[in-house]
Amino acid sequence: MKPVTSLLTGLGLPVCLFFASYGADADSHVTIAPVSNPAQAVAASANLDFNINIGKFIYFRVGAGVFPLANASVDTVAFDTLASIPVSPANGNAQPTSWNGSVPVFTSTSTRVLPVEVRSNAGQVSIRATVSGPLSNGTDTIPFADVHIVSSDNNLPAPVIPNSGTGMAVNVAGTAFANLITERSANWTFSYSGSGASTAGSYSGTITFTASAL
Repeated sequence: MKPVTSLLTGLGLPVCLFFASYGADADSHVTIAPVSNPAQAVAASANLDFNINIGKFIYFRVGAGVFPLANASVDTVAFDTLASIPVSPANGNAQPTSWNGSVPVFTSTSTRVLPVEVRSNAGQVSIRATVSGPLSNGTDTIPFADVHIVSSDNNLPAPVIPNSGTGMAVNVAGTAFANLITERSANWTFSYSGSGASTAGSYSGTITFTASAL
């Protein structure tokens, strides 16, 4: 602390001024009423700068959940299939049916709908689907490309599922500030359409959907 200094004013009263050093000095101003009018109103102003840092974030959900809570559980999409026989047999016992011997295709007429949500302040958001390999049942496999997705909102499209690796990205439409802010939700409908003959069994695999922004 600097030494105390005694200052005599026009009224002849001693005033003690204290000067303390705290590193860099802040903005400050002093206003003193003139001797001719010591009781007049006085005012002093000081400036204060602000700097607020807002980091980028992205929230992505496929399946059950509520923003902004993270959820480590993974939903399962399951389909039961039916054989698509080339010739429809007649109902009844011992009914003759002509069949050219072509292999039936197993498909599913059911669908599964999952809610999807994307929130971000990082600009353009893209979504990709990644698979490490086909759906498998032991050594037997079904290509993941037989699984299809349709979105209820074109602003939050679903990516095409590749047979392996990472597929092409689709862009999510932003909602504000020239696409810098994104708040989108939609329902993705999953379906299965068999592309060939498969042995009986339960086939499983995992799709990883990734939402990213630069």
